[in-house]
Parts: sequence; structure tokens; C-alpha cells
Amino acid sequence: MAKMTAAEAAIHVLKKEGVDVTFGVPGAAINPFYAAMRKVGGVDHVLARHVEGASHMAEGYTRTKAGNIGVCLGTSGPAGTDMVTGLYSATGDSIPILCVTGQAPRGKLHKEDFQAVDIQAIAGPVTKWSITVLEPAQVPRAFQQAFQIMRSSRPGPVLLDLPIDVQMSEIEFDPDTYEPLPAYKPSASRAQIEKALTMLNESDKPLLVSGGGVINADASDLLTEFAEITGVPVIPTLMGWGSIPDDHKLMAGMVGLQTSHRYGNATLLASDFVMGIGNRWANRHTGDVSTYTKGRKFVHVDIEPFQIGRIFGPDYGIVSDAKAALELFVEIAKEWKDAGKLKDRSSWAEECQERKRTLLRKTHFDNIPIKPQRVYEEMNKAFGKNTRYISTIGLSQIAGAQFLHVYKPRHWINCGQAGPLGWTIPAAIGVRRADPDANVVALSGDYDFQFMIEELAVGAQFKLPYIHVLVNNSYLGLIRQAQRGFDMDYCVQLSFKNINYTDEQADLAEYGVDHVSVVEGLGCKALRVTDPSEIAAAFEQAQELIKEHQVPVVVEIILERVTNISMGTDLGGINEFEELAENAADAPSSIASLT
Repeated sequence: MAKMTAAEAAIHVLKKEGVDVTFGVPGAAINPFYAAMRKVGGVDHVLARHVEGASHMAEGYTRTKAGNIGVCLGTSGPAGTDMVTGLYSATGDSIPILCVTGQAPRGKLHKEDFQAVDIQAIAGPVTKWSITVLEPAQVPRAFQQAFQIMRSSRPGPVLLDLPIDVQMSEIEFDPDTYEPLPAYKPSASRAQIEKALTMLNESDKPLLVSGGGVINADASDLLTEFAEITGVPVIPTLMGWGSIPDDHKLMAGMVGLQTSHRYGNATLLASDFVMGIGNRWANRHTGDVSTYTKGRKFVHVDIEPFQIGRIFGPDYGIVSDAKAALELFVEIAKEWKDAGKLKDRSSWAEECQERKRTLLRKTHFDNIPIKPQRVYEEMNKAFGKNTRYISTIGLSQIAGAQFLHVYKPRHWINCGQAGPLGWTIPAAIGVRRADPDANVVALSGDYDFQFMIEELAVGAQFKLPYIHVLVNNSYLGLIRQAQRGFDMDYCVQLSFKNINYTDEQADLAEYGVDHVSVVEGLGCKALRVTDPSEIAAAFEQAQELIKEHQVPVVVEIILERVTNISMGTDLGGINEFEELAENAADAPSSIASLT
């Protein structure tokens, strides 16, 4: 045993739990924790410009690699309230992050002390556990329990609030013999898997829906293997995108109201059986539930008991970690295949592939101003299969999911449930910190980009380079499109005449913010594209700038002001506002060229 401050003991626990970097903003009430981090050593720190930004950096860090847990630090009061959006985002997508806040001294918590707020109560609804630790000797155990809670069952975030006097108090703690607590994850039984497989085998046109839980469980290879053994096509959800490669012969497309493929929706509607693994049946995936469920049976496998039956009652439910379930699915499916018990699905799989080849959206437009579809076509050509894409919300993210290609798990890193504007830049920085060798490409509309643009300075300061594709139509594009239902275009225009543009740049002046100047002022590099024929060269130049300067590089692409992107309220009634591809040659970014 050794004497040390409670904060020092906490740093030792972080190291034993595998943490080697934190993201945050120091302040008076958390300074003892920073002092401990400096004294103990072994835990690096990335200084954010905003505590919400730090929480999204922690999210990006966690989402990049299996086993990662991002840690966000902030002082008392507004630092904790700034973290709430990150905690909500992490909860919605089952992402474990640890937020640590400083707090006023224990004796002043009830006296309205400066920056004293009941963050335990505020954060409670958006965390798995939120607590103000009042006894110094409990600090290392609170951290130990936090990691167990974050990793157990459905993963999620925890907030630990530490009064300043608790951090500074001396305690006895032995870091050398510390051991992490085992995480609990429910496992399916053989009988359950055999029943589910029997139901699948009795169907004629089955599908597997692969959710984010498959990626969280690091079970994508098992999912693909199970699909290959049974011959059953796979529909990944937005959060499960990459669990099977886009160019795999059994990848049948994404389904949904927005982030979906025409062929994916058509295939779902043609199916008679769906097995969901690690998914939530989110409303933007299902649309109208009666349409989604009509004429088909469902099996739902999820780690959280309350997810089963939450949206609709499946015909059969299994509470299990996705990896544990898929290990048994693969084992039993192999046995059944060897015994000749599995149906031949080749005809159904080919039917799905035919839709994938023919139900396409057009991407090759030569218009000026640029149509957004062309941007994604060029991204597919410029960035390879190892690219990690980061995006959050808006028409840019929706169109990106309709047209981009993802080939590996954790290569589409998206805030799916919460969708907070501003998430993309800090998340991309967290991804880059987690994988220094990655090709990181972020995608934003102009409003998402402006929300937390200051975090680009973090990328410049800490040499965390990535490419940020900024599609600028000077509009709140998704909200403008939604306002069509109210026959209005109200308070969604970001355009104004920027007086700092030259006369030669009069057309750009109407787009308002000069993003190139702002980005360069933050220590990064920026390029602007106004002609579709110049996009490819800009992407190539951006990659060279990253090699040379090791800072974020923004490629701003000036779009036409108004484009409506395919979406609807029901899977059977998606509005296709733009031209459809007549053939694969008319949609070179289409997956059809890969099948």
C-alpha cells in the first residue's frame, strides 16, 4: 500500500484500465486531477477548445477501435453541463465514454458556491451511472466500477464528479495489485440459437439486419461468416454499416427513410423473414412500422432485454451479446450445412443482387454550381477502402450514406441517435488520435461545420491531420427540405453578402461565411472548389497538404443552393427528387460497379 491523493489513485486506475490519453479543458476545480495526471505520468492529454468538443473527441476515440474508452475531463459547473450532449450522444449509440468533472468542496455543495451544480442529477438520464464521490477512499473504486458498468451489457457512458477536496485528500491505495472487474454480457443458449435458425430455415426470402451492436461486440467477421454459411443477404443499419463490406455479394443495401438505398428498401419489402442482431429498430430505419413488419416474421437478438419488444413484438427474441450469439450461430449453421439441413438461398441472393445492379440513383452531374451527388462520386474515386468516414447529421450525411462506400467495421463513424450539429470536427480529431495511421475523411454541411469550428485549432496544435469535405449550400438544408411540408422557407438561410469578398468573388460573397479564411486563421489548410471537374484534383492536393503540414485540410465545395435528397415517411413511398440512373455507367459511384 502507498499513500497518495485520491486523484493520483484515479490516474493509476485509468492506466490499469488501458487509458493512455484524455481529452478536456482544465479549470480550478479539476486542477488536482491534472496535477495527478502530470505527476503519475503515462496518460497523455489533448486540450480541446470547448468541453462539448472534448466529449465528442472521446466518442470518436472510443468508436475507432474495439476496447477503446475515451475519457473527457472538465471543471465544475458549465464544463459538466457542456458534456451532457456528448453523454446523450454516447448513450444513444451505446458508446462507452468516461466524463470526469471537478466540483466545489463538499462543505459548499449546498451553498450555491461558484460553479457548483448538481451534475450528478443533470447527467443521470443520459448516462449508465452518474455520481458525485463524497469519500476520498471511494475514488479508485468508483473508477473501477465505472469501467465495469461502461463495458457490461449494453455499453454506455459514465460521469464521475469529484469535489476538489476529495481529489486532494490522501488515501491508501496499491496500484500494483489492482485488477479490472469483469464485464457482464449475456449469452444465448444453444436451444435459443437452434430455434431462431429453424425459423430462418423455414422462410423463403430471409434477411439479416446487422446493427451497431455487431460492431460494438467486434463481431463483424462472424456476421459475414454466418451470412456466407447460410447464404442469407445482409441489410446493415446505419450504425452497423461496414459490418459486411459494401462489395460483398450478400450485402443487400441499407434500409430506411433517409440513409438508405433504393435496392435495400425494395429487398426488405420483398422479404418474408428478418433476423435483427444488435439493432434497435430505429424509426428512421423502419419508417412506418406496419409497412415494415407486414408479411414477414422477425427474430430479434439484442444485448439489452428492454430493446426486445420496444418498437414491435418480434416472433422470437433472444437476449445476448452479438458476438456470443454469432459464435453459436456460426457453429450450429456449419453443423446444419454439413448435414444438408440448410436451404439453398442462391436464387434469393441473386434476386437481391439484381436490384442492387439496377435500382440506382444518378451521381454523375456536371452542373455548376455543383450538385452534391457528384461530390460523393468523386469521394468514392479518391479515397480508398481503408478510409474512415466521420459524419453526424444533415443532408450531407444522408446523401453520404446513400452514395459512399464502406468496407470495414468502424469505417463509418456516425452519431446516429442524437445527431448533434458540430459533432463531426471533434469526433474526427478523436478518431485521428485513436488511429494515427488512418485515412480520416470527415463530411459536413456548412452549419455542422460552423458549430464547433474552433476545434480545428486542436488538430493544428496537436498535429492530428485529416481531410474535411465541407459541402456548402449556405442553407440548413435538411430543415429547409422538411419545411416544404409547411410551405415555407423560414430562418434556414445562412446566406448574406460578405463584404470582405472581392468584386471578382461576388458569387461567393452571397454564400456568407468565408470558411477558407476562418480555417486558415485556425492554423489549418483549406481549398475551395466551384467546378465539378476540379474536385478530384482538390482531393489529391489535400492529401499532399496533409503529408507536408500534418494539420487538418478542409476542402470546401460550393454547391447549388437547393437540392432535395431522396427520403420519405414510409419504405414504400420514398420520394426520388433527382434523376435516377438508367444504368450502372450513369451511376459510377454506385455499388453496382462492384457487384
